[in-house]
Amino acid sequence: MFSPSLNPVRQQTSADWAVRLIPGVGTDIGKRTKKKMTSFLHLNNSPIESRRKALNASEAIEADFRPQQRSEFTEGLRDRNDRPRRNVLIVGAGAFGRRIASCIESHPEQGRLVCGFLDDERPMGNGVIGRTSNLARLSRTSFVDEVILAAPHDRETTLDVLREARRLHLDVEMAVDLFGCEPVQAAVRRVGEFPVICLHREPLPIVRLSAKRALDLVGAGIGLLVSAPVFVVIAGLIKRDSPGPVIYSAQRVGRKGKPFRCYKFRTMVKNADDLKVGLRRHNNERSGPFFKIADDPRITRIGGWLRRYSLDELPQLWNVLRGEMSLVGPRPHPLDDFAAYGVEHLARLDVTPGMTGLWQVTARRDPSFEKGVELDREYIEAWSLTMDLQILFKTVLAVFRGSGA
Repeated sequence: MFSPSLNPVRQQTSADWAVRLIPGVGTDIGKRTKKKMTSFLHLNNSPIESRRKALNASEAIEADFRPQQRSEFTEGLRDRNDRPRRNVLIVGAGAFGRRIASCIESHPEQGRLVCGFLDDERPMGNGVIGRTSNLARLSRTSFVDEVILAAPHDRETTLDVLREARRLHLDVEMAVDLFGCEPVQAAVRRVGEFPVICLHREPLPIVRLSAKRALDLVGAGIGLLVSAPVFVVIAGLIKRDSPGPVIYSAQRVGRKGKPFRCYKFRTMVKNADDLKVGLRRHNNERSGPFFKIADDPRITRIGGWLRRYSLDELPQLWNVLRGEMSLVGPRPHPLDDFAAYGVEHLARLDVTPGMTGLWQVTARRDPSFEKGVELDREYIEAWSLTMDLQILFKTVLAVFRGSGA
């Protein structure tokens, strides 16, 4: 094990970038993929546009990402489609680049969705969402998987984009206009009618990710079967303790910012969400976009006991079976916490959220949101199945000790 937070004796080393810890690759942006290309070019329904509208034309390139626009961003991700999507940025908004975008739009079976164009010469708008120097910020805020260079580009621009994309762990391809000629190499891939040359392919540890998913399915399945009698007892205790439903469900933010409905046993009074705004303003004990207070007045008597032993989170085994969560990963945050994220916090959304994680077993009492994000990044970089098993073991010990929330 090479995580310094779990085993400080050994130094952390680099591992394969585990950016896709759920079945399938990419993210689904839902019904927006069915709109025509003319609608896309104006970005009327794009998450980027919902942020860009808050900026005037002179600010659009250099301004920081505005977290107050996050609620509009999540709205664009609500529609669901089982087919995975790869989010694409096209470098070059000329006629060739727009023909590529049109081809992608007209070939949804290839599983791509264009987020916009980067162009250093053309004015902002009409699909151009930034310059090549904005690649890091825009790839993060749009959860980009792939960059297509719509040639021609000068050498320096191409190399700069390639270096930055590799640093960001993005796939990079160059589309070449061969003016009707056929390429010699049959291995060249195509986007519609255009041959595309791959300049960099991000390695994906398929076997290890499949093993992680298998661990999730087996663990969640056994967990639900074994805990079924416990579910019945807990349900009875909750109904007897306070009025309201047994199960509390709420929107949480999953991988690549995609909302999902997360399930827990209800541990608070029925109107807990309505009381949260006032408590967050005056009583929050955590720093950053994260809410938690000791002796929360909304918690019921049985709810406090369930939280102590983390039994309230057992229904999330269903989320694990559905692929919305994993047994181990960064904890999913509510939409109001997500709305306060900065760009630097979005890295924790590169992977599937988990029922438990590195933060839970190493720094649970630390009030700093930044510390939690740091541990989430460490988990993503150093991830291995051994690490997952070690975190699960430590979590079980913490549950039996009653050291939960």
